[in-house]
Amino acid sequence: MLRFVIGSRGKLSVAAALVLCLLAWPGRAGLVDFSDKLLLYVENQWGREAVPRLKIWQKLVRDNKTVGVNGLALVNGFFNQVPYINDIAHWRVDDYWATPTEMLASFGGDCEDYSISKYLSLKDIGVPIDKLRITYVRAVNLGESHMVLAYYKTPDADPLILDNLVGDIRPASQRPDLEPVYSFNDDDLWTANGAGRKGGASNVRLWRELLQKLAREHAM
Repeated sequence: MLRFVIGSRGKLSVAAALVLCLLAWPGRAGLVDFSDKLLLYVENQWGREAVPRLKIWQKLVRDNKTVGVNGLALVNGFFNQVPYINDIAHWRVDDYWATPTEMLASFGGDCEDYSISKYLSLKDIGVPIDKLRITYVRAVNLGESHMVLAYYKTPDADPLILDNLVGDIRPASQRPDLEPVYSFNDDDLWTANGAGRKGGASNVRLWRELLQKLAREHAM
């Protein structure tokens, strides 16, 4: 596993539709194809140590383009090294979904950021999105909402859960501390237990905003 070796620290609008088209376009820049302008922005915003963190992530993604499902543990372990920081302390807002670049550059994130970064990274190394679902759950032991990434070998399979609270990847049947609420990926949104498909992830406002931020990063 690659480890950090540096210091710590509703309705789809026209604009959102254009962003979705940009991200889906086959010729778009890859997730870790960082421009010099973006890297300069990251360094100015978060300091010199931020850029090497992005390059470690870049190497992880580029070196594992063909590993597919074997990348689950690699990606899960990599992002779980990032310190947990809640949104109020980190971004001064109640709920902020950071891009992987923002999470790694600032070296902090919360459950949404871990799940989203793992999802986007696994998608980029070739895991089909129909096997991945970003999943809102109720963390029973904590008594609060939480987010994890679920991997489904088949649509009806007991999914594997990638979580920042528990380091090892376990089947959902072995995580009675998590109660599913809803899940989504690029294409669809499901209610608890996989029932009641309700359309695309464009229904999730913060997801639309995240895609807009990703597009801005890759336009630099």
